[in-house]
Formats: sequence, structure tokens, C-alpha cells
Amino acid sequence: MKASQFLISTLKEAPADAEVVSHQLMMRAGMIKRLGAGIYNYMPMGLRVIRKVEAIVREEMNKAGAVELTMPVVQPAELWQETGRFEKMGPELLRIKDRHGRDFVVQPTSEEVITDIARQEIKSYKQLPKNLYQIQTKFRDERRPRFGLMRGREFIMKDAYSFDKDVLSAKKSYQVMADAYRKIFDRFGLTYRAVAADSGAIGGDLSEEFQVIAATGEDAIVYCPNSDYAANMEKAQALEPTPLQAKPQQALTLTPTPQKSTCEDVAKILDVPLITTVKSLILATDRLNGKGEIVASIVWLLLVRGDHDMNEVKVGKLPGFESGFRFATLTEIDKHFGCKPGYLGPVKLIEPLKIVVDRDVAVMCDFICGANQVDFHYTGVNWGRDLPAPDLVADIRNVVEGDLSPDGKGPLVIERGIEVGHVFYLGTKYSKAMSATFLDETGKPQFMEMGCYGIGITRLPAAAIEQNHDERGIIWPDAIAPFTLVLCPIGMDRSAEVKSLAEQLYQQLLQAGVDVLLDDRGERPGAMFADWELIGVPHRLVISDRGIKEGQLEYQHRRDTSASKIAAASAFDEVMKRVAHSK
Repeated sequence: MKASQFLISTLKEAPADAEVVSHQLMMRAGMIKRLGAGIYNYMPMGLRVIRKVEAIVREEMNKAGAVELTMPVVQPAELWQETGRFEKMGPELLRIKDRHGRDFVVQPTSEEVITDIARQEIKSYKQLPKNLYQIQTKFRDERRPRFGLMRGREFIMKDAYSFDKDVLSAKKSYQVMADAYRKIFDRFGLTYRAVAADSGAIGGDLSEEFQVIAATGEDAIVYCPNSDYAANMEKAQALEPTPLQAKPQQALTLTPTPQKSTCEDVAKILDVPLITTVKSLILATDRLNGKGEIVASIVWLLLVRGDHDMNEVKVGKLPGFESGFRFATLTEIDKHFGCKPGYLGPVKLIEPLKIVVDRDVAVMCDFICGANQVDFHYTGVNWGRDLPAPDLVADIRNVVEGDLSPDGKGPLVIERGIEVGHVFYLGTKYSKAMSATFLDETGKPQFMEMGCYGIGITRLPAAAIEQNHDERGIIWPDAIAPFTLVLCPIGMDRSAEVKSLAEQLYQQLLQAGVDVLLDDRGERPGAMFADWELIGVPHRLVISDRGIKEGQLEYQHRRDTSASKIAAASAFDEVMKRVAHSK
């Protein structure tokens, strides 16, 4: 490709609404152009990156035995109504009507459609296993689209779905996909981690997220450097504490804490460690009638240590919370505590309620908590003496850096990541809802066991930029760069020698299969170099009159701080060697 034939539209400044580095650089490099909130045109330079991502994904999926198809972007609502997701999914699901008033959705994912295909096409166990995938446009009506392609409304995703005859076979299919994903992300040349993840409402124990490591990542990743343990924050388990042997040393005392309502402030005014305080969280669960109206509510008091935070996913899996929960209203709080938030605690409640205690709190003694009086806290609180045993003791907190790993092999470390892939075992959630059955070896109908596997095709380039950039612009790994090599001839329009050598090298590199671009625009050297450093092409070869006279050309990798000289006579061989050894 020659630059004069291509569309290059770089900007010196990023638009004001570009918040994160990837959004700023993709806009400045002319890779995307905003069309509407969370909706972007993929410009030629950006589309080349996306197509390279797709090619790697497609190649490894095919190697793993998956078969490609394409499902419609616009799907009949009837399928979504079968699974109940048409009503349950909420406003993220874009619902539309055709001219006849029939309901449709713009797909955010395709479990319903793929299950419909399977129930029509798969009749016997002899046809299993099957893995079908697509690379297709999706749409999720995000409340607040932001960060460019990181959290847009329209995006491209690879979604795959496996179908098996039983759980054992489904787990094998899951592992095949998990292994394929590792090969895919290895080929991208990015630093990533595969971490255990929560399956959410889907359920099941098999679920992994693939996270590109980046300081700007929205997700917290927990891992142990001394072992293979890795999980996202939602899934990470806190090691069960050793029961304390100490006996109560303090009397229960009503202690003034004027205008100090947080654990941090209370610890400061009392000059005690934050770990001696206990935080009260008041939740409520509702029972609904057939119309979705609340007919009864249960108020719960949850206690975590002052330096810890509640993990909502863990709480959602506890008995009594499976159908969802909310934070209690001020009216509900007043009924049980007779006090405003900030001074709440489990001692001397007006009305009893159910108490759930984090495991670390369950082994504390002489701790500090709210006294249900404004400007007062209790000190010297102890289980058994001052409080009855809680209704439930469970791991309900987020882990913190330095906690011991659940496998006992060392302390946990926390870093930030950007989720770009997710694999999980679905079981029969969709096959049961949609009656997707097959006949087993005995001729009896059985529900198909399913798995689901996604990769954010358009999110991945943004994640790659968040991990690989500097003050000059993007630094692409070779595998997904828009071009592998750019030839930068200086004064090509004025020097026959420069033009001849540039054209010669260009043709040689093309014939050798190198994804090369010849910048024949006639730009000044500074402007030309700035463009390609911003765009992030990994390899650059500069051809100039002076260099030709000296018998040397200038080569620079995008990560290098300065150029190096290579012999003009062997430039082709030298460049091929450097491209071959680069990632």
C-alpha cells in the first residue's frame, strides 16, 4: 500500500470528550471517528487492526474445531421471550418494532438464536459435540457510553457456543476453548492474565476472564506470584481466618465520637487501628407478587471490618439473597435502629433483624461499632457477652493486597486489567428454556449442555493501546499493527535515487509478504515521522539522499529511542531479519 492511495487523517490534539489514552490516540491516529454517543466509524487505519485481530481469532477458532456462521443483528423478540430475557435484560437491550408492530431486538449477544439453530439441526448424540461461532456486530444501549471503543454501544464481538451430550463432554469442550483463548492472546503479543471469574446469573463453577494488564483497567485482578491462583475481585476468596484465642479485655462502653460517622474518622479520634472497627451495612430483600409488586421485605445487617469492603457478588450467592437485594431505605433503617446511617451497629436494636457477619469480624474481640445514637460508638464489643451469635458467618468481603492466597502459597497481589475475553459453562440454562433436546444412546431426549465463549474484537485494540503507548503515540505489537513496516523516503519527489531505492525495497518487501506501506506523500521528515509514531507502526526505514551517498539507511523500531544505521546494500535482508524477530 502507498500512503497517497490510503486515507491518513491524523490530529495534533484529541477531542475534548476523549477521556482515556486509547480513546485519545485512536481519534488522533485517525483510526475511529465518532458518529454518535458510543457509536464510531472504523476508519481504514483502525479497520486494518480490527481485521488482523479477527484473522488471528478466526484461525485459532478453526484450529480448535469451531465452525463459523453468522447470525442476524436484528432478531425476533419471540426467542428472547422464550428465555425471559426480553423482559429481564433491562434497558441495555435495544428493543424495536417493525412496520407491523412486531417486536425485535438488536442483538447484544446470541444465546437464543444459536440455541434455536441447535434445536432445529441437532437431533442425535451422534451429531455432538458441536461448536459454532460468529464474528458479528453487537449493540448494548449503555447508560453512559464512554472511553471510545472500551465502552461503546455498537461493537464487534466473537461469540462461540458449544453443544455437548453431558456435563463431562461439556467440560472438555470448555477446556478446548480455554486453551484456544490462551493461544489467541499469546499471538496478540499482549501481557494478559486468565483469571477465575464469577458466572453471574448463569451459574456454574467454570468461568474465566482474559484480562489485558493495564494501569487504567476498570477491573481488579487478584493473583498470587508464587502459584497459579488468579481471580477477579468478584471471585477472589479470602482465606478463612484463624480463630482468636484472646479473651475480652475491655468492658462494653458507650464512647463519644462527635461528628465522626466513618470507621476511618472513628479510628482517628479514638487513636486505634482501623482493623479494630466494624462497618455496618443495611440491606433489604423483597418478596414480589405476580405483578412485580413488593408484598414483604426482610432487612439484614451485614458486618465487615472497618478496612474492608463488602463484595456484592459474594453476598448475592448467600441464602436469602439469591433473588437480589437492595440497600435499605431510611424508613427501614429508622424502624430497626432508631438512628441515621453512620452510627449504626448490632448492639441493642429496637427491632431484631437478621445479621450476616464476615468471617474476619466473627473472630474479633473488643471491637468498635456504631451505638445507634448520633455521635456515639460502642467500644469493647464482644460476641457472646454483648451480642448473640449471628445468623450467618460467611466470606462477604473483597480481598485486599497482602491477604494470604486461598491456596496458602503466599500473599495476594492486586493489579488492574481490561476484560477482553470470557469463557464459561452455561449448562442447560438456555436448552431447557427453549426445549433444545437430542436423543441419547438409549433413544431418550436430553437437554444439550452448552458453553459460551466471547472475545471483544473492537475492544481489544483499545486495550492494547492502554498497555502499549508513550508520549509520542501508540506502540502496536507486530501481530495487530495496521502496517508492520513503513518506508519513509525523504525528498522522494526531488531525488530519483531516493525514489528508485524506495520503490525497489517496497516491491521486494511486498513480494516477501511483509505488510509494508510506502509513504509517498512528500511530507517533511518531522511531520512524516510524527504521523507514524502516533499511528504506532512497529518498524520504520528511512531513505535519504545523504544516506544513499553514505551507503546507509536508518532503521528504527517504534520502541527504540533512536535510529540505527544499516547498510543500504543489505537493507532488505536486514529488515526482514528484524521483522522476523520482532513481536
